[in-house]
Amino acid sequence: MKGSYNVVMAIIQTAYAVCPVCTVAVGAGVGFSRWLKIDDTISGVWIGGLIVSLILWTLSWLNKKKFNFTGQGLSITILYYVLTLLPLYKTNIMGHQLNKMWGIDKILLGVIFGSLGFFVGSILYQKIKEKRGKPHFLYQKIVMPVLPLIILTIIFYFLTKTH
Repeated sequence: MKGSYNVVMAIIQTAYAVCPVCTVAVGAGVGFSRWLKIDDTISGVWIGGLIVSLILWTLSWLNKKKFNFTGQGLSITILYYVLTLLPLYKTNIMGHQLNKMWGIDKILLGVIFGSLGFFVGSILYQKIKEKRGKPHFLYQKIVMPVLPLIILTIIFYFLTKTH
């Protein structure tokens, strides 16, 4: 069990390099999707991406300030998810029985997929940069984490059009 924890923490350490532009891009996606009355799964994808971006950005900032404590990654992660999802639940934006897909609340489903997509995109960028020593193209640091969110948005758009 401890070995798998170390692997996860190593992955999180390499993903610290999320830029502020990514966070702004994801935040804009959340705002536009709600304003345009887009399905909640799609809004959830962008909310999930924003949460992960904020987590990685916060951890990076704490690391630069040399402020580290045991369980920092887990604590920050839980804090951001609770601070985001609890108000959505308490204000009845999440939790409606008729607002489900595959038996899961649509926003929560989108948050899960968006979080994973943004995280995987960030990790892939880091791996490519480590292997090559530099990005392949300008703004790759932004494109790599945001591209999975765009792809998931398209997928959920077509999936929710049939419902």
